[in-house]
Amino acid sequence: MFSSVAHLARSNPFNAPHLQLVHDGLAGPCSSPAGPPGPPRRSRSLAAAAVEGEVRPCPEQYSCDYGSGRFFILCGLGGIISCGTTHTALVPLDLVKCRMQSITSNMNFLIKMHGVSCLITEYSCEYGSMKFYALCGFGGVLSCGLTHTAVVPLDLVKCRMQVDPQKYKGIFNGFSITLKEDGVRGLAKGWAPTFIGYSMQGLCKFGFYEVFKVLYSNMLGEENAYLWRTSLYLAASASAEFFADIALAPMEAAKVRIQTQPGYANTLRDAAPKMYKEEGLNAFYKGVAPLWMRQIPYTMMKFACFERTVEALYKFVVPKPRSECSKAEQLVVTFVAGYIAGVFCAIVSHPADSVVSVLNKEKGSSASLVLRRLGFKGVWKGLFARIIMIGTLTALQWFIYDSVKVYLRLPRPPPPEMPESLKKKLGLTQ
Repeated sequence: MFSSVAHLARSNPFNAPHLQLVHDGLAGPCSSPAGPPGPPRRSRSLAAAAVEGEVRPCPEQYSCDYGSGRFFILCGLGGIISCGTTHTALVPLDLVKCRMQSITSNMNFLIKMHGVSCLITEYSCEYGSMKFYALCGFGGVLSCGLTHTAVVPLDLVKCRMQVDPQKYKGIFNGFSITLKEDGVRGLAKGWAPTFIGYSMQGLCKFGFYEVFKVLYSNMLGEENAYLWRTSLYLAASASAEFFADIALAPMEAAKVRIQTQPGYANTLRDAAPKMYKEEGLNAFYKGVAPLWMRQIPYTMMKFACFERTVEALYKFVVPKPRSECSKAEQLVVTFVAGYIAGVFCAIVSHPADSVVSVLNKEKGSSASLVLRRLGFKGVWKGLFARIIMIGTLTALQWFIYDSVKVYLRLPRPPPPEMPESLKKKLGLTQ
């Protein structure tokens, strides 16, 4: 039988006194096996060690006495390790949380410029928050990935006209020859790298555009952001496209090989390993410089022209203010402005597009050699097909992107208006 104190220890081990539990009339297991029993040994071990039906282990198994100076020091060391490692592991999440908390104060002048309040409850997130940027990137994935994949047949014919103008003399002739040689399935060649590549590009293009637009607006200030808004759109879109093309380049190179070199490969699974084996990583990134030449002017025109066209449509064409237009009417304006911007985009970026198509087809070639060989007339080959493709593409991209914003209840600032402080400086207010 244990002493009556043992029962108290079992019932409440956290408040029990530090007592050694021994059998009534028997020596504990730590005593000598032979000889007269000595005086009971005192211990400072935890009473919680007493378990029903068992005798507490010997105190020698612990590195120190409970409540000693060494015990307190080692407990402090455990606290350092537990708190230090866990909080350090959460640094990325803490960084995002802090920036989300401070974004409101940093964005006040930009939000005022657009007449939007960060606290409007109808929105799913604040304008300029991390969630806002992430969802804008998601909208870019859908808008670019889906639209470019949908026009793969037209893109295939356009690329073949650029690299082999003797065989593919026009857009309708190109479709006819492709159907005759490859069948209907042949028109879908390159769909996989197109979908993957342009989804990644859309993520960076639209997501980073919103980021850089906010960043550069903060740098300029409220009044200058309004006065220099076209330059702001151009700079933000160029910065975003720089990173977007790095994401696009590998898939664009594979797509052109599949579409323009008969017999090289029919799928991305076949093309990518073959390209890497022949030329290494250079096969995927040798076209990034001409891709910048094509895509950066294209994107600058796409965003700046779209933003200013929307502004002009609401000012001169739409008979009522944007705030009084329904969501459907606003999306119609978005589509029209997107198509107008797309036509200009196609013209501005077409020469570089011709160079990229030829360069990705030929091994060991360079952009300058291709440009000299094509000449002025050659770089404009296939422009009509590209205008149809890019005009439709750009209009659909802006329509899908804006629709995603509407569906996800993201803030959609109206066209910027002149700040009150600037109106006072210019004497436009009474």
